[in-house]
Amino acid sequence: MRGVLSLVGLLLAVVIVAGLVRKQLKTPVLAVPSAVTQGVADMPGIAVSASGNAGTQSQQIQQQVKQAMEQAIQPRALPDDKP
Repeated sequence: MRGVLSLVGLLLAVVIVAGLVRKQLKTPVLAVPSAVTQGVADMPGIAVSASGNAGTQSQQIQQQVKQAMEQAIQPRALPDDKP
């Protein structure tokens, strides 16, 4: 009896997982959560355009982050220590 209930529980779990996998595979578009786009929009120096596709926006963000990193590693002018 205990073995039968274990088997039924295992089969039920497999059916649930298979249904979830099928549902995920049917989704044709990858939706970006608004929290992610809001988080990127809050970053200083990064502007996210509302138009365009995800690939274009991704390239724009990558370029802006690259420019920000290049500016961050530039040596700064130190003040003279002359009194």
